[in-house]
Amino acid sequence: MSKNILTKREKQVFDLLILNKSTTDIAAKLNISEKTVRNHISNVMQKLGVKGRAAAVVELLKLKEISL
Repeated sequence: MSKNILTKREKQVFDLLILNKSTTDIAAKLNISEKTVRNHISNVMQKLGVKGRAAAVVELLKLKEISL
């Protein structure tokens, strides 16, 4: 995979997700709908070929796309 798998917005969503923010919290913070938040998360899971948010976070950490 190439560097920078995530779009800027996807990175913002996952940066908030690892802070244990809910879909509602993330939507409010980024001023987007909850559906858009879920779409970003789904897109990332599809890019990574994983099922579930936790698996996506683990992969993104391994790829150094996000950090704790």
